[in-house]
Amino acid sequence: MAFLLGGANSAKGYDISNSVRLNDNDSPELSFTLNENPTHQDKGTWSFWIKRGNILSAVSRIFSAYADSGATQTWIRFDAADKLDICNRVSSSNNTRLVTNRVFRDPSAWYHIVVAFDTSDGTAGDRVKLYVNGQKQTSLGTATYPSQNDDLEGNTNGIPHSWGCDGVNNDEYFDGYLSEVHFVDGAQKVATDFGEVNDNGVWVPKAYRSSYGTNGYRLQFRQTGTSANASGIGADTSGNDKHFTLTNLAAIDVAIDTPTNNFATLNPANKFVSPVVSKGNLEYDSNSSSGSSMVSTIAPANGKWYVEIKAVTSTIHIGVAEVGLDSFRSKGQGGSRPNINYQYGGGVEIDGSNVDSEATFTSDDIIGFALNLDDGELIIYKNGTALNSGTAYNLHTNTTHGNTGFSVQTATGSGNTKASFNFGSPAHAISSGNTDANGYGNFEYTVPTNYYALCTKNLAKYG
Repeated sequence: MAFLLGGANSAKGYDISNSVRLNDNDSPELSFTLNENPTHQDKGTWSFWIKRGNILSAVSRIFSAYADSGATQTWIRFDAADKLDICNRVSSSNNTRLVTNRVFRDPSAWYHIVVAFDTSDGTAGDRVKLYVNGQKQTSLGTATYPSQNDDLEGNTNGIPHSWGCDGVNNDEYFDGYLSEVHFVDGAQKVATDFGEVNDNGVWVPKAYRSSYGTNGYRLQFRQTGTSANASGIGADTSGNDKHFTLTNLAAIDVAIDTPTNNFATLNPANKFVSPVVSKGNLEYDSNSSSGSSMVSTIAPANGKWYVEIKAVTSTIHIGVAEVGLDSFRSKGQGGSRPNINYQYGGGVEIDGSNVDSEATFTSDDIIGFALNLDDGELIIYKNGTALNSGTAYNLHTNTTHGNTGFSVQTATGSGNTKASFNFGSPAHAISSGNTDANGYGNFEYTVPTNYYALCTKNLAKYG
């Protein structure tokens, strides 16, 4: 069984192939101005899946629609305490405001969020409904419901829709992944219009089969173009041709990490000292010259797994370490046992002792790990060529194996060091494009036979 923070959603019968990766440091945005009178201005529904990246401890805007320099707007965001915050504001007055007591801090999980308005409803508490993973959110720290027949400002002709930031002030950028976005004009939908519980009791996506109304749209992120048309990343696939304009997004930001196949990333909740992450929790920055380190969100206890790491700077150490027996947050790579560490100077260490001297590596080199947890072995590759003549290193040379799971991780070399991780859905460009035997992942080099990308579809079969 894999050690995994949060839920790993598997499909019941409907597959989502793509997401868009939003890196807050890049100030990304998808925007479109509604250009027709709505079907019903008092009704509308937003449905989308998100996976958080770096937890910012600051306001993180998922969606905003605005007019009058922000005095009138609708927003969906995480507040600085990581609570979901829903607002419909008219002339600077928050006539609708829902803020959950629940916090959302799991960087390994995909969350399905539905926000559904019908201000014509005779029951005030039913005029706006918030669902997370199919469950209506009733534990609310703030609960202000609209007056009957209030306009839904986010469903107004001429109002801009912005995904990934506060479109008014061009700030509060969201960091993470966004997938399967629906906006339904003129109807208050329920969560089961977009998702269902699978045979394992997990909430998963399902195909939406109803109308989008006049101003509705659907974003599936299946294309890689940068124009606001049917070939663009922001293409509307609802049939309404509400194609979105991109700001600071490119083809590399289209990911295959989705609610129906959740790939590992680095885990900012499980780190040592002060490293930081970016680009969907795939680019690691030591943020210091001391021995900081970080592990991945998925740490399988068995199976055979392949990972590639691109050195962004010339001084970086890369390795694997067991997690679970000791707190990684208190000991890091150097204290977690067993571990194997490949140093930029060519040394290979097992549990802190040098066992081999191999080729050095530097920036732009790609290090591959073929991690065999069934036999407790690791084969290391540099730019597609195996170290140690292909002989595996023994994970259990000096330490009793706790069988609690392993995780790919980094440790600093000297100075501020960076590396870009590829568990199968890379944030850096791939020139060749290789998948595992199941067709999952996108790697620079051929995946070794019987090794697999670290994602939930493979974990269900081999983990």
